[in-house]
Amino acid sequence: MSKTFTLDGKPIPFEDGQTIMDAATAAGVYIPHLCHHPEFTPHGSCKLCNVNVNGRTCSACTFPATEGQNVLSETTDINQDRQKITQMLFVEGNHFCPSCEKSGNCQLQGVAYHLNMLDNHFPHFYAERKMDASHPDVMIDHNRCIFCTLCVRASQQADGKDVFAISGRGINKHLIVNSESGQLKDSDIDAGDRAAHICPTGAILIKRTGYTIPIGQRIYDHKQIDQVSLETEHESHG
Repeated sequence: MSKTFTLDGKPIPFEDGQTIMDAATAAGVYIPHLCHHPEFTPHGSCKLCNVNVNGRTCSACTFPATEGQNVLSETTDINQDRQKITQMLFVEGNHFCPSCEKSGNCQLQGVAYHLNMLDNHFPHFYAERKMDASHPDVMIDHNRCIFCTLCVRASQQADGKDVFAISGRGINKHLIVNSESGQLKDSDIDAGDRAAHICPTGAILIKRTGYTIPIGQRIYDHKQIDQVSLETEHESHG
């Protein structure tokens, strides 16, 4: 028989080696996340998937499932914390959804809707960030980077390259390109690389494709992010 833990009062079966996120997703239960993707090593950086495990706060994407755990996810306090984290992600960068070509396909935007985030609450940083459009096919808009490291992990684990890295700490943290000049044009990234398509925001974009699918006909224009996440990640976590 499968081992189980309890998530918001519901028994969740799991196998040895699965995390709480793995088991919850396989069971059809959505836990909000941005830095997690089932294809890559869990990182636990965005903290949106924080849950309460037997009284402790843990990242569901990294914390192993064990028999008899009592896990709380959908509580008022936890979702308020998730909303605050999302608000801080918006004000720390320069996320202006009406003018962003990723609008409707953006996971950050989708999570904000899911958490009923109605305003930014905190003052905007209006950080000075540059764009790197030096590559013929791929560009970076650093204004939208949330430091999820998905591009870093995808480049290493899927593409067999090492194009991206995160440098600095705190307010000085920034995405860097591993090339002599620090520009995309001198890296070995290709438009077909997994790293070029994994970004949950509009930080990494493929040129000349921005409005191929019109706004209003995009993923999160028609489906909530919890539905999309479970549809696309369910089998990978099973």
